Amino acid sequence: MSTLHQLREGLNEAWESVREGWQKLYRRAAGALTRFTPGRKSDTDMQDTREIAIRSTGWGFLAAELFDDSDRVVIRLEAPGMEREDFDIEVLDDYLVVRGEKRIERNRTEGRYHVMECAYGSFERAFPLPEEVQADQATASYDKGVLKI
Repeated sequence: MSTLHQLREGLNEAWESVREGWQKLYRRAAGALTRFTPGRKSDTDMQDTREIAIRSTGWGFLAAELFDDSDRVVIRLEAPGMEREDFDIEVLDDYLVVRGEKRIERNRTEGRYHVMECAYGSFERAFPLPEEVQADQATASYDKGVLKI
């Protein structure tokens, strides 16, 4: 077998391994990935803030967990920096849908670089419900950055 053929086989095996790893990561994280789009509301009239809002939109993570016991289904969603009234929550078919908007409150840039590690903008998450729920019996609370339904 030629060296070129061995190199091709090695590259194919490496690529297949990367592809499989990416698919595994995607399956594990797909539920937590949330698409942020530019916000509907203007936080301030400052041009810098609008530019940061546009740059920070895209995919981000809103960590969540869902668990159920014999008499309830509980969803916890980490959404720091928001207010209780920033959320819209509803049950549609077999899904709990949470919509909201994270807004930039304050911006500070020093030097030539601005590092943005948080996503801002409108978002929507749909959680598949493991069983039928009574939506009119649901309660929600928001405390210290955690929405609990």
